[in-house]
Amino acid sequence: MIYLKSGRELDSMREAGRHVGEILLALRELAKPGVTTSEIDRHARLEIRKRKLESSFLGYSPGGAPPYPAVICTSVNAEIVHAIPGKRELVDGDILKLDFGVVFRGFHGDSAVTIAVGEVSEESRGLIEATRRSMYAGIDRMCPGNRLGDVGHAVQTLAEGEGYSVVRDFVGHGVGRELHEPPQLPNFGRPGRGQRLRVGMVLAIEPMVNVGSPEVKIRGDGWTAQTADGKRSSHFEHTVAITDDGPEILTQVPGSH
Repeated sequence: MIYLKSGRELDSMREAGRHVGEILLALRELAKPGVTTSEIDRHARLEIRKRKLESSFLGYSPGGAPPYPAVICTSVNAEIVHAIPGKRELVDGDILKLDFGVVFRGFHGDSAVTIAVGEVSEESRGLIEATRRSMYAGIDRMCPGNRLGDVGHAVQTLAEGEGYSVVRDFVGHGVGRELHEPPQLPNFGRPGRGQRLRVGMVLAIEPMVNVGSPEVKIRGDGWTAQTADGKRSSHFEHTVAITDDGPEILTQVPGSH
């Protein structure tokens, strides 16, 4: 069942999205060589507490997975998504993916960004930029009357057109009172196929794009997804409302991605 949000509910989701965008913007400044991923999680927890919010991720346990033990996902280099913060120190040349969500008045906001740590290679810089642009290509198609396949096709066409692969194992999703709601939003597809977009739908679009193969493997912690071939991956995400005026990005704030 797809939940269409009322005007009042969208107002709450705008506030949730604003908090997510502002906190991610602050956390990006911490992504320097020598900083550990657990330090980033600690700062995220402090921001959540200061703003009197709830974490979307802490304790989350879909499909029997072990409860997620942090408030943010900190995936580095070949890690695609869902890596658990820990003692790992960032080093010059890393690419760090921060995936983060909070709850405001019962509604979730969800966003992700890929950050270049220090000086990164041209290959990594190109991957990051192509992933970001693929997300916006999809967002441009998130208008009433279009279909999910139109959105996924736009993401896929841009990413693959630049020589990268699109991860199939993880997809975007509806978001609202639950972190993951129907419908699923793949980052690939055929135009004119899939659910038609309607005013009041809110979707998290989140392309994950790899330098090499799209294949994924899950580590023993039950969460961390990494590329099967060990090559680098990039991830961007925004929460987007479908409105009469087109897509409204709820997690974008001045200065953010």
